[in-house]
Amino acid sequence: MHKRYLMIGLVVLNVLAAPTLFAKDYDLVINNGRVIDPETMYDDVANVGIKDGRIATITKQNITGRETINAKGLVVAPGFIDTHYHATDVFATKMALRDGVTTGMDLEAGSFNVKGWYDEKAKSGWQVNYGTSTSLLYSRMAVHDPETELEAPIDFKDIQVYAAKALTDGVEGWAETKSSVEDMNKVLQILDEDLRQGAIGVAVPGAYMAKGMTSYELFAAQRAGANYGRLTSVHTRYHLLSETPTEAAIAFDEVFTNAMLLDAPLLMAHNNDYGWWEIEEKLQLARAKGLNMWSEYYPYAAGSTAITAAFLAPSEWVEKKGYRYEDTIYDPIDDKYLTNETYAALMKKDPGRSVVVEFPYRKAWMNYWLAVPHMTIASDAMAGVGADGKLLPWDADWSEYRGHPRTSGSRGAAFRMAREQGVPLMFTIAQASYWPAKHMGDTGLEAMKERGRLQVGKVADITIFDAKTITDNSAFKVGEHGIPTTGIPYVVVNGTIVVKDRQVLPIKPGQEIRFPVEDKGRFKPINVDIWKAEHTIGLNPEISQIHLDDDSGAGEALEAVRQTAK
Repeated sequence: MHKRYLMIGLVVLNVLAAPTLFAKDYDLVINNGRVIDPETMYDDVANVGIKDGRIATITKQNITGRETINAKGLVVAPGFIDTHYHATDVFATKMALRDGVTTGMDLEAGSFNVKGWYDEKAKSGWQVNYGTSTSLLYSRMAVHDPETELEAPIDFKDIQVYAAKALTDGVEGWAETKSSVEDMNKVLQILDEDLRQGAIGVAVPGAYMAKGMTSYELFAAQRAGANYGRLTSVHTRYHLLSETPTEAAIAFDEVFTNAMLLDAPLLMAHNNDYGWWEIEEKLQLARAKGLNMWSEYYPYAAGSTAITAAFLAPSEWVEKKGYRYEDTIYDPIDDKYLTNETYAALMKKDPGRSVVVEFPYRKAWMNYWLAVPHMTIASDAMAGVGADGKLLPWDADWSEYRGHPRTSGSRGAAFRMAREQGVPLMFTIAQASYWPAKHMGDTGLEAMKERGRLQVGKVADITIFDAKTITDNSAFKVGEHGIPTTGIPYVVVNGTIVVKDRQVLPIKPGQEIRFPVEDKGRFKPINVDIWKAEHTIGLNPEISQIHLDDDSGAGEALEAVRQTAK
């Protein structure tokens, strides 16, 4: 071929390969930023073009679009994903956006009536992507606390109302009552229906149900999720405990054994207390064997929970652990530490009240969490309430929020601490974005296979921040609980700018994170007769003649018993 025609052909091919380089064909362009993708380890200054909510190009070439962000000196990273996100109200979501969150999912506490929950979110719209699990806690509440009359969709923001209703007879059935086989089947049927409706997994806040939730009910709940290939997110029953024979890591062994035998994904919710090192070692061994298991942390030496938590009762917190309310339990609503008397009063007046619980010994551990592979940043974000304990409106001032500062500052704190400790930026972004997306994607959740990465073709959930200055500002002081993280000027959700020049815009581009709804459920009730037929040789005369060293005919005989039982 003549050289002239060859050159013309090459030019035409180049133009066809990158036609958008010469036209304003992008919806949004992010220019001059340091583009980082943990999956491919890409780290370079480049321009990003976004079209129809997806990343259309990452290039060194000059590109233009209808809207442009100049990200010079800033990092362009996959949007931060929070798998422990109780903050399902508008003000807390606004705080999370300023902390770089593009997807928030409550996988640890979950929801009741998952179909209704997703329907409500779709109707109201949401600023970030949203998802939920089916809740063992709420399912037990529906069965053991009928006075709550659970029917409408609820989640963590409703806990105050329903915790109070559950106590009207003086007994928290969901927390303290053991399930009979009949009760278990009712609970499992609720879980199964939610899973059929697309719930991401099964939520097991076991520390709050340690006395009522039997080991078999936990196993059955994990199996309900495993029937769909879904994860279980577990706040283990011995959380906080260091005394044998109830060490925290033993409770992990319980859920780990179940997950391993069921070949089911497992998310260890906030593994930031006693025994975390043993649990992380076991999780690394599990992943080396091909198991889909990972964990979370939040970078604070204090937690937050409802005052009704069983481990805060005087018999546990004061008598058994030796703590004083005056030194360890802070009420952000009343802005003071509790006493024995005020604890008792709150239990009667406001049993759903969230309090801050201090754990000073965690300070020695926090820097390690920043450097553990597949340990992800998840805030355990609390509801956005004000001084009256009620949910704040979207346009409230940051200073009005009363609650744990982790809701507004978890990513800012983790990135600041990682910078101070010399942790590679790529690693921290993986903790914030890639690893949660990868593990959930590996369960088959398509929406998460397309997030947590910054690659051509992936969903354009993007957080743009200054690696040198990103810093948390929220603190344990009234007026400062909700002060936003600085150093994150832009947040993009599904290709739409939601945080622009550090201002949260009143728009709702969030999408649901959910499995497809299935036509039929997979619930199989627990049946004692079937169990005996499947797991014993029974009392059938035919079977009693089987020799222990000879399996011939045993299979047929056992099948006959199973059919009889069914």
